[in-house]
Amino acid sequence: MTHQTVVVLDMGAQYRQLIARRVREANVRSEVLPWDTPTEEILALNPKGIILTGGPSVVSEADAPRIDKALLERGIPVLGICYGAQLMAHLLGGEIDKAEDREYGKKEIRVQNDSPLFEGVSSDTTCWMSHTYYVSAPPADFNIIASTDTCPVGAMANDAKKLYGVQFHPEVVHTPEGRKMLYNFLYNICGCTGDWVMSDLAGRLIAELKEKIGSKRVLCGLSGGVDSSVAATLVHQAVGDQLTCIFVDHGLLRKDEGDQVETTFRPLGMNLIRVNVEDRFLGKLAGVTDPEAKRKIIGEEFIRVFEEESKKLGRMDFLVQGTIYADIIESGTKNAAKIKSHHNVGGLPDHVDFDEIIEPLKELFKDEVRDLGRAIGLADHLVDRQPFPGPGLAIRVIGDITKEKLEVVRNSDFIFRDEIAKAGWDSKIWQYFTVHTGARSVGVMGDERTYDTTLALRAVTSVDGMTADWARIPYDLLEKISTRIVNEVQGVNRVVYDITSKPPGTIEWE
Repeated sequence: MTHQTVVVLDMGAQYRQLIARRVREANVRSEVLPWDTPTEEILALNPKGIILTGGPSVVSEADAPRIDKALLERGIPVLGICYGAQLMAHLLGGEIDKAEDREYGKKEIRVQNDSPLFEGVSSDTTCWMSHTYYVSAPPADFNIIASTDTCPVGAMANDAKKLYGVQFHPEVVHTPEGRKMLYNFLYNICGCTGDWVMSDLAGRLIAELKEKIGSKRVLCGLSGGVDSSVAATLVHQAVGDQLTCIFVDHGLLRKDEGDQVETTFRPLGMNLIRVNVEDRFLGKLAGVTDPEAKRKIIGEEFIRVFEEESKKLGRMDFLVQGTIYADIIESGTKNAAKIKSHHNVGGLPDHVDFDEIIEPLKELFKDEVRDLGRAIGLADHLVDRQPFPGPGLAIRVIGDITKEKLEVVRNSDFIFRDEIAKAGWDSKIWQYFTVHTGARSVGVMGDERTYDTTLALRAVTSVDGMTADWARIPYDLLEKISTRIVNEVQGVNRVVYDITSKPPGTIEWE
């Protein structure tokens, strides 16, 4: 089945992935492409609609992102957001000026709710603005359909050509009726029917895996995390015993995690091989302090272990990985900065001894992976597990890695998770863990001076990991966690709590 698709053309937007998520939440498949994707490639997707994102550029500048004007003349519905609206106006003869009163943050906006874009939206509502330039005069055949007291063209429309532009950001939560506006664009204007449904997607993915794999054999790296668990289960449902799962115990796991993975997955009937290679990984990582180097070393060693196990089994044809969309985005694309190399994307070696790497989840965000897991019958305790990075505790030890530092993180993380669960906060926090900061500080214990490790607690709320906010854990619970760690974990005399959101920080420290 070919799903209806809305293309999100990225103009360098801070919120590009949030736009794509909002589209998918409305049960419509979205695909993010860079702004300079050739027009014929965009049209080859037969998009039901196109969204032009915001961005930091000024449309009049020579190197500003542009699209082919012909894309606005094909009868395909187009929604321009912020810079995208300015670009649409600029290409079609409108005027763009620098605003005398720049608008940042929440603004009251008046909309014409007889417009198909604003059907069911309050005539006076709130929106989120973030712009220095704005459309001062729309193209001749456009109508103004929304305005603020300082932004005369808050939104514009050419209903006949199905072209719409909004100066504000409907995709953010600070525009409370923004989802309704996007829904209107997708259903009222693009004519979408909402065929992006997880139960349907599961069946399609399983059918595609059956066709691709045929009678060949498959190796899957199974870490026990949500992504690899869902990927492995999909493939197992597609080809059964043709799948062998390799669980690499690299010595960088949480307390007792290796045994838990075996206990969880052996009863599911999968062929599972546990490979204990702690000394090998720690030997490769000895003395390495750069986080990118750590990720690349771990990524390559994973592949080499998989290759060796494949040869023992008579060489497997395919390697399955639980790569998700966020991994690909953060590892960098042609027009997006690399935030960090994910061990299963940017950390892959140049040569891999498999016919092909299969990544059945690479189009999905984390919350979609969870929904897919439920659709294929995985238990809630598996799909609701907090994310755990492939490089494991290696990126929760700042600087060089030693067994002693890993034990500090392992034991403190166990205490953190234990107290969070006891307090009933495990369902309120998306991810939480401890970090060996590498910093040391003076303390006093038993009337004696100490000079020991400063340990950081990190806990965030999120939906898909693309953005996150620090979790407001009650002070008394933080105090209990801190007291236990200092008293029970050898070598720690100070505990701090990270209150940085993403952005500007990332969730993990490395």
